[in-house]
Amino acid sequence: MSDTFFTASPHWTWWIVLYFFVGGIAGGAFFLASLLHLFGPPADRPLVRLGYYTALVGAILSGILLTVDLTRPERFWHMLVQSETGRLMFKSWVPMSVGAWGLLLFGLFAFLAALAALSEERPGARPLQWAPVRWLRRPGPAAVVAVLGSIFGLFLAGYTGVLLAVSNRPIWADSNLLGLLFLVSGASTGAAALILLGVWRRIGGPASLEWLAGFDRRALVLELLVLIVFVGTLGSVARVLIGWWGLLLVLGVVGLGILVPLLIERGRRPHPPAHLARVASLVLLGGFLLRVVVLLSSGEIHVLGSGVTRP
Repeated sequence: MSDTFFTASPHWTWWIVLYFFVGGIAGGAFFLASLLHLFGPPADRPLVRLGYYTALVGAILSGILLTVDLTRPERFWHMLVQSETGRLMFKSWVPMSVGAWGLLLFGLFAFLAALAALSEERPGARPLQWAPVRWLRRPGPAAVVAVLGSIFGLFLAGYTGVLLAVSNRPIWADSNLLGLLFLVSGASTGAAALILLGVWRRIGGPASLEWLAGFDRRALVLELLVLIVFVGTLGSVARVLIGWWGLLLVLGVVGLGILVPLLIERGRRPHPPAHLARVASLVLLGGFLLRVVVLLSSGEIHVLGSGVTRP
């Protein structure tokens, strides 16, 4: 790493940590709901609706968290609209502009999917049986919404890692794998959130919950592999992980968030719902701690010449 590489920390607050976490869950939940919608049996419909609702709530919360973190929250619309002309503004070369539009479009498809799901769930509500809403429930439009929403959902889950990489901060920009790491983690936490909500609301049969648990196990294995390679590519910057941050990464993220869930899910299946809920809770904890470590540890790095020191 060169001595000209270092830039000042953006001093992001916990609002951004929560945004990265919630955005990953929202994108992962929509993707999984879409898979069940397009390829699952009719019995999975309650879980599909739950996934779409989760994605919409996550998109709304993500927008709120981003807005609150701004120095001037009332100017959030400046990311989308030119203040002088009132025209829509998209700057493909500005990561924040790309991210704002990605979140907006994901929110749009999450809203359409959730609206169609609510119309299906509440057939007696007259406003929800309006012709355009019923049109969204038809196989063709529903498939288009599911596919496009999944694309923007996966973009949202992985984009947060890409956004860090272009910030020219140690750890964030020392590896090309941060976007992939956050993408896999978003898929894992999205599955865990659906399992936890499904068990809590008694939605989804044993087969559906086991399918989500199996998906989560595979995502956790992939996340562990990507995380190992990611740390290995950090070079001298990895020194910051020798202390407290490294302990949190090993015990919190890898231990409690990945290895323990993988170990306790071994054995005879199907697992009881309460067992799946406990595992999902650990996965969500690990996904949150991953973002805490990645975002906050970079602020403790100073660069002097070609070396790396901690304050």
